[in-house]
Amino acid sequence: MAFRIQRKKIHHIVPRLPPAVDGVGDYALSLARQLRHDYDIDTHFIVGDPAWPDIEQIEEFKTTKLATRSTQALLDRLTPSNPVLLHYVGYGYAKRGCPTWLIQALEIWKQQNQQVHLVTMFHEIAASGPMWTSAFWLSGLQRNLAKRLVNVSDRLLTSKQLYAEILQGYGKGRFNEIPSLPVFSNVGEPENPPDLSKRDRHLVIFGGRSKRAGVYQSSLDQLKQICSYLDIEQIIDIGPKLDAIPTHIGDVPITATGSLPSDEVSGLLSKAIAGFFNYSPPFLGKSGIFAAYCAHRMLPVSAQMTSHIEDGLYPGQHYLLPDQYSAGAKDGLVLQAIADKSHAWYQSHNLANHVKVYQELLFI
Repeated sequence: MAFRIQRKKIHHIVPRLPPAVDGVGDYALSLARQLRHDYDIDTHFIVGDPAWPDIEQIEEFKTTKLATRSTQALLDRLTPSNPVLLHYVGYGYAKRGCPTWLIQALEIWKQQNQQVHLVTMFHEIAASGPMWTSAFWLSGLQRNLAKRLVNVSDRLLTSKQLYAEILQGYGKGRFNEIPSLPVFSNVGEPENPPDLSKRDRHLVIFGGRSKRAGVYQSSLDQLKQICSYLDIEQIIDIGPKLDAIPTHIGDVPITATGSLPSDEVSGLLSKAIAGFFNYSPPFLGKSGIFAAYCAHRMLPVSAQMTSHIEDGLYPGQHYLLPDQYSAGAKDGLVLQAIADKSHAWYQSHNLANHVKVYQELLFI
């Protein structure tokens, strides 16, 4: 009589999933697909936003939405036998970024199930801001909740080396190592992306509403300069519809595609020479936009100047800076070298490497 080996299962706690536009949700869904493909690990998603649509299954994955953000609602959905993977970003689970209910539930569950791993991916730790914002006044409570989460978790990982160092301090020596993995591309990883010389003279502006709106609100001069520098013939704007968008930058027309399936986004990125972003350079390891550009071996172009080295990224070597493209003289070999370095940097934390780390943290 043949016996079927039971597939490993995990609970995957997320703020939201598609169709909501949410980078953490996209990350979690891509991760679940690859865990299933590479390690035969099945995922049950628990969605923490009561406003998310009532969807019982996404692709092959069971999904359960919490009717309320409460300790008991989460405890009712967790089982004593399956490891838990939490994607933590405070504002994803509470309006003010202080999800006390979530931490309490995991503390109770962990006390009752000490033999099963709780793994927390810290996408954020705590917010900060000017004195007149709630982020300033609540940052202390947010840090205390993060410390409690560190103490109840068996394993940790994060997307930024600075965060790993902060979490090490919170753990007071509990963890020998906290992996720091810059995020992977949520829109694919082509195997053999072409050289820049074989691409269309297209520049892509990709991402959610706020990031793309920031480009058009504060980076038009840089955008015009890079279009002239690279002889751009078309700008392709990819993402949710914006209220206002220019029709041209100088003589270069802008085509807005709206939101597209990931395979169509990947196709456009693979054909374009450059990807433009206005994102704080010290936080590029957390940017799915930057990850997508690197995965597709594009020339990443920053709207901001910096000399800050973070997470293995060197300004002017892994992405182009404004003083490089405002100077006028360009060297195709230099531009290709930047695209190649960013692509090589990405490979150490691509999706396959991510899932290898996750399965080890969850089950070993």
